[in-house]
Amino acid sequence: MDKVMSNKKIIALYVLPSLLLIMAIIYIPIVLTGYYGLMKWDGVSSMSFIGMENYSSLMKDSAFWNSVYHSLLFAVLSTVSLAVYMIVALILAGNIKGAGLLRKIYLIPMLLSSVAIAQLWLKIYHPTNGILNTFLVSLGVEDPPAWLSDPKLVLYALFIPILWQYAGFYILIYYAALKNIPASLIEAARIDGANPWQIALRIKLPLVSEVVKVTIVLAVVGSLKYFDLIYVMTDGGPNGASEVMASYMYQKAFRGFDFGYGSAIGFFLLIICMVATWAIRKATASKDTIQYS
Repeated sequence: MDKVMSNKKIIALYVLPSLLLIMAIIYIPIVLTGYYGLMKWDGVSSMSFIGMENYSSLMKDSAFWNSVYHSLLFAVLSTVSLAVYMIVALILAGNIKGAGLLRKIYLIPMLLSSVAIAQLWLKIYHPTNGILNTFLVSLGVEDPPAWLSDPKLVLYALFIPILWQYAGFYILIYYAALKNIPASLIEAARIDGANPWQIALRIKLPLVSEVVKVTIVLAVVGSLKYFDLIYVMTDGGPNGASEVMASYMYQKAFRGFDFGYGSAIGFFLLIICMVATWAIRKATASKDTIQYS
C-alpha cells in the first residue's frame, strides 16, 4: 500500500509541471477574460466593475451579430470543403499516375505564413493589375468585379485563400488515415468485384470516419477564430462586410481601447466554440458512444 502511494506521489510530481503550465496559459487566461468582461477598462486606467453590462450590450450590438454570422458562414464553408480535401486524399492514396508530384505540391501553402499568403492573394485580387481580373478581361469580361471591395463577394473571395492555405493540413490527415487501412481489406473487396467508387464509399470512408469527425471539429472551431488573413486582406471591410468575431474583438479592444467589451466578445467566442464542439460530437457520435457517454 505504501509503495502504491509512493508511486502516485512520484507520478503527481512528474505531472505537476505540465498541469501548472496548462493552468498558466489556458485556464487562468480564460477565467481572467470572463472577469475582465465584467469591467469597464481602457487598458491603462483602473478598472471599474459594471457587472453584466458588457454582455447585455453585446446582445444588442448588430455589428457583433453580423460578425457572428460571417464566422458561422466560414465554419459552414470550411466543413463543406472537407469533402474536397477527402477527394484529393483519396486520389493521392490511390497511387494513380502523377500522385507523387501532387504529394509534393499540396504541402506548399503550409510552409507560408498567413501574412505572406494574404499579400499573395491581394496581388491576385487586385482590381486592375491582378492575375484574376486580367484573365477575366482576356476572356471578354468588360467589367470584372472588385473582389475585396464588393460586400456581396468579399467573404467568398476571402474563403478561397483560406481553403488553399489549410488544404495541405487536412489532406495530410486524410492521406495518413487512408494509408493506415489494411491493404488486405481493399484487395478482398476487389476480388469480390467492388469498383474503386464502391471501395471508397463502402470501405475507406467508414474506416476513417473517426478522423473525419475530428477534422470537422478542427474546421469549425478554426473557422470561428479566423483573424490574421482577414485582418491583412480587408481589415473587416468594406463597411464591416468581412468582419468576423476575432477581428471585431480586436477592433473594440485594441483600437477602441475598450478591453472590457473586447474581453466579453472573446469570452462569448469561447462559449460558441465549446457549444459547437459539443454539438458536433453529439451529432456525429455513434449509438454505442451515446449509450456509454
